[in-house]
Amino acid sequence: MSNKIVVPQARDALDRFKMEAASEVGVNLKQGYNGDLTSKQAGSIGGQMVKKMIESYENGMK
Repeated sequence: MSNKIVVPQARDALDRFKMEAASEVGVNLKQGYNGDLTSKQAGSIGGQMVKKMIESYENGMK
């Protein structure tokens, strides 16, 4: 596992963010291992997370 969280306390917030993004795109995530997701499902969750991060950044610039 090469992904390292710089601020360990942020893990809970990232997990909540991931669950929120998954529910918005209609993917049911469970706590822990989600290796049974298809590539399409995992990609849609990641894409939604990036979309929300960009929107948040753009709103902060205003």
